[in-house]
Amino acid sequence: MIKQSTKQLLTAREAAAFLGVKLPTLYAYVSRGLLRSHAGDGGRARRYRRAELAALRHRARGERGAEAAGALRWGEPVLDSSITAMTPEGPLYRGEPAVSLARRGVHFESVAEFLWGGSLDTSPPRFESRVSAREISRLAKLLPAGSPPFAWQMLVVSALAPRDTGRFSRDREAVVLRARSLVRWLVAALALAFEPRRVGASLTEPTVARAVAAALGVGRDAARLRAIDRLLVLLADHELNASTFAARVAASAEADPCASLLAGLATLSGPLHGGASDRVEALLSEIPRPADAARIVHERMRRGERVPGFGHGYYAGTDPRAGLLLEAAREIAPRLPELRKLEAVMAAMAEERKPGPNVDMGAVALRCALGMPRGAAVGTFAVGRSAGWMAHVIEQYGSGTLLRPRARFVAGEAPGGLGDATP
Repeated sequence: MIKQSTKQLLTAREAAAFLGVKLPTLYAYVSRGLLRSHAGDGGRARRYRRAELAALRHRARGERGAEAAGALRWGEPVLDSSITAMTPEGPLYRGEPAVSLARRGVHFESVAEFLWGGSLDTSPPRFESRVSAREISRLAKLLPAGSPPFAWQMLVVSALAPRDTGRFSRDREAVVLRARSLVRWLVAALALAFEPRRVGASLTEPTVARAVAAALGVGRDAARLRAIDRLLVLLADHELNASTFAARVAASAEADPCASLLAGLATLSGPLHGGASDRVEALLSEIPRPADAARIVHERMRRGERVPGFGHGYYAGTDPRAGLLLEAAREIAPRLPELRKLEAVMAAMAEERKPGPNVDMGAVALRCALGMPRGAAVGTFAVGRSAGWMAHVIEQYGSGTLLRPRARFVAGEAPGGLGDATP
């Protein structure tokens, strides 16, 4: 086989410069199948063929009219933000690697305050609910038993927000005060979802991690509390994901913080976003024993079905957040049957050279290891991501602009249209 000239194989930075894009955009092209990466000589760094880059650049130049639409699908950035930068090693929260913060055991409250524009204080203020357990517990009869956690969370926020007549202030300190309260409401809603009698215990706990443990009936030993903090910190923000963008759009119209958070919650509930963890749970329930995992994975592939919990639109390989969550799960319950099933699924996917596990797989694995009830992963996701939602709401208020993208009109019959209704 003839070895290609090194001039025809470019490094990631050279390829990005050739295309005139940033590195995250280059990786997004690969993950979306628009560009292939190739193994480099003697190392793990990937290389990119100049001819393929030239073809992609030529197509891009012929599609300038579609640039705005592409920007909304893992393309170029659409607005400026000083909150989170995306890197192949995971998100950077105001310059601090999220993975490093989680590994160091920084508490969720400290990270939330940092995202909200404060300092990275090791002794953050206590997050107070500002609403009694009795007021929250009264909501327990308003939804059918078995309703998903995000439904309870949306109910709690919707029902309690009108009690706060000062919620229309756009001042940063006023929004931060309400953000702390909203976090505790979301945690209390987890208790409503699984065991309403735990609402009071959840609200009296001094930290968010302890409150989550109380709401979900999890032991409050040091190892489990560290793992919960790690989960919340890693989920706190991920730049302009769908739910965060929805929260920013609401805030740009000057919706109050509670309404903006509801926009984020509603979007998070979708199966292509936070609800993806429920699909991982469903996969787990399909597997009787670890030995059956490979067969079930291959059956899904044969049917053309996606195996949930793997691959990410941004990360070309394994989601860096997933690795840390899986590590925590193994430390807490290495012999847990559910964890062994998930490990077998990951082994089968690796054998097929499929993308690595993502944060949804990591969250479900840790949920199992902690002994949280099934379905708790998506609710805990909302608690963590609420920190990022509020950070973006605060930043959007400060911009004073309305987010109003334009659509590119394409002539044709509307889906589901009536067509020619004349007899």
